[in-house]
Amino acid sequence: MSPTLPSGLIMFDLTGKIALVTGAGGGLGKQMALALAGAGADMVLVDRVPALLEQAVGEVVQLGRQCLTVVADLGQVAESARMVQETLGRFGALHIAVNAAGVNIRKPALEFTEQDWDYILGVNLKGVFFCCQAEGRAMLQQRWGRIINISSLSSEAGLLRRAPYAASKAGVTGMTRVFAAEWAAHNVNVNCIGPGHMLTPMTAKMFADPDVSARVVGHIPGGRLGLPADLAGAVVYLASDASAYVTGQTIYVDGGYLINPV
Repeated sequence: MSPTLPSGLIMFDLTGKIALVTGAGGGLGKQMALALAGAGADMVLVDRVPALLEQAVGEVVQLGRQCLTVVADLGQVAESARMVQETLGRFGALHIAVNAAGVNIRKPALEFTEQDWDYILGVNLKGVFFCCQAEGRAMLQQRWGRIINISSLSSEAGLLRRAPYAASKAGVTGMTRVFAAEWAAHNVNVNCIGPGHMLTPMTAKMFADPDVSARVVGHIPGGRLGLPADLAGAVVYLASDASAYVTGQTIYVDGGYLINPV
């Protein structure tokens, strides 16, 4: 029997849903959180920097949504379970989770240390795994959930000076497929968004170099760098009933970067 779904824009309505976003204090995480709040979700904002969370809360509240903040370092496994417990304690449910917290170090592959590797993989891969695990436990009990992980162009293309980051994001893509396969029968969908070259606080210094910026933009058919707001449509889609039959996928929001062979 085919499922009965709402029609039109109602499919994207997140009213009544509780959405958690890690790395929500700035950059991609903050903009995705605002997109979900704008679609009607009440929010849980997670970040390790309290001052950034305070500003983000104000913007969510202006959209008329309830908001809980959790200060957490997701490089520590216990913090993943704690953020979900605090969410359930406040709202009684967790419907949507966007795991956007991430770190990066750029330098030649030969210069990375074991400490660098452990730091990047600890947050970007190990941290995301245990976030998914904690979020999934809550969603499996209620038999409805949407988990959205953040992959990267680095999982598909050999971008220079970011070998551990590329390894971490390729790992996120792979484990997302496994979670999706294991949880699909319970109506818990797990997908990735792969942002393209985005202008964020993390990349601002790199793209301030006009030669670097021109070289990257020259490879993007869309003719510009991405902005965090460009992810709004993809995150709302993957969080909503519109994507009910979509799981284990990666949607690249990259202006066409990966399809340009030049």
